[in-house]
Amino acid sequence: MNQNIQQFKAEFFKALAHPLRIRILELLSDGEKTVNELQSILGLEGSAVSQQLAVLRNRNVVQGIKEGTSVIYSLRDPLIKDLLLVAKQIFDNHLVDAISLLEDMRNES
Repeated sequence: MNQNIQQFKAEFFKALAHPLRIRILELLSDGEKTVNELQSILGLEGSAVSQQLAVLRNRNVVQGIKEGTSVIYSLRDPLIKDLLLVAKQIFDNHLVDAISLLEDMRNES
């Protein structure tokens, strides 16, 4: 059982292991968006955005619903928004630690 959970976590985090995919998830945390909206916000070509959305969709991180000629993407699980916030808090903590270390080093000089 634990092995299944660990495998799921590993695959899930692999899906997140790209800066553009993280940015797409951050944008989708604010609400559902079409590929065209994502392209416009990101300032990227459709192929780059579509490729990353395909990875996220294949890993069941996002879902797309076809409406007319557009596909509207959203987070599959709203907890992903919380996960991204926690990751930012961890980054901020590391940044605070690095600044503190730098200040200590400067004070020793």
